[in-house]
Amino acid sequence: MDGFDLLRDLTESHGPVGFETEPHELVADELGGHVDHIRTDAMGNVVGTVEGDGEGPELLIAAHMDEIGFMVRHVDDDGFVRVSPLGGWNPEILRSARVRVHADAGDDPIDGVIGAIPAHVRDTESEQDVEDVAIDLGLDGGTARERVAVGDAVTMRAPTERIGECVSGKALDDRAGVWAVLRAAARADPDATVHYVATTQEEVGLRGAEGVGVDIDPDVAIAVDGTLERAVPGVDAADHVTTRGDGVAIKRKDATVVPTPAVVERLEALADDREVPFQREVAASIGTDTGALQTAAGSTPVGAVSIPVRYHHSTVETAHADDLAATVDLLVAVAEAGAAGLWSATDGAVGSVAADEADGEADP
Repeated sequence: MDGFDLLRDLTESHGPVGFETEPHELVADELGGHVDHIRTDAMGNVVGTVEGDGEGPELLIAAHMDEIGFMVRHVDDDGFVRVSPLGGWNPEILRSARVRVHADAGDDPIDGVIGAIPAHVRDTESEQDVEDVAIDLGLDGGTARERVAVGDAVTMRAPTERIGECVSGKALDDRAGVWAVLRAAARADPDATVHYVATTQEEVGLRGAEGVGVDIDPDVAIAVDGTLERAVPGVDAADHVTTRGDGVAIKRKDATVVPTPAVVERLEALADDREVPFQREVAASIGTDTGALQTAAGSTPVGAVSIPVRYHHSTVETAHADDLAATVDLLVAVAEAGAAGLWSATDGAVGSVAADEADGEADP
């Protein structure tokens, strides 16, 4: 797979909500050779800009670089660390997980594990909640308390591997989207201004994108994220959302946004024109930065491009290499089309025409 090393570096880096330093540095380093200038803001968002002629409309392409994680809330007398979630976890995947505590008290992070109850003694009806998680650092209580403090961040540890025609690992949601944005920035040759953005704190309410949308106020915004792919045993076909291997997904709706129809249509036309395989996405239970970008600075035409990801919010998130490649191909087309190619003044003229007609009727 072309670009696998960069994808592995991004996904294996540790950057939970609010603590995105590692992926931030990777993004800034990678973007540096492909944009005219880079800036960051108080939220930690990274913005790399290719400058146009200064007169045309501006396009923003964004993906979020934070991952779900935890924050330490207590260290007990026996050295076990109790946590509070940063983002949405499925507690079922937490047993036997390897974790990393990013402690403020030292230069090096501390690795640990979340234990599992042995099958010999486990109550088969018992359920684990995130608040029940106890991280074992292999340290006694006194040492654990010296090295770990309330408020320290915690992430999962997992390798990123190629399996069959796919890539599997942690944080493909949404480091795979960040990877696609970076790959597009390296390949595209836009005429107009394009802002390539890696946002923060998406997993707890689209917070980084909201700040970016105010600071830049683009004429068109496109968000790139992972979406649900549930084509697995036991799930009805109507609930699959997307199908792995069928191409990049172009969003029609999710829980936070109905993308601008004219922009959606042009995304599909670009995919057809470039012969990029795509599928339509209708999702109900997920949200993306698109929702924040649409309203952050009043109102902005938006579109959303999604990578089908199986086993969402786990350490074995899985995406098809062909879907990853298709996402990059579509983003290259988007960047080269620019904001003017995705939206024009006539697309938003319905309200103005209606007002003019109403004014005409009111004239004596």
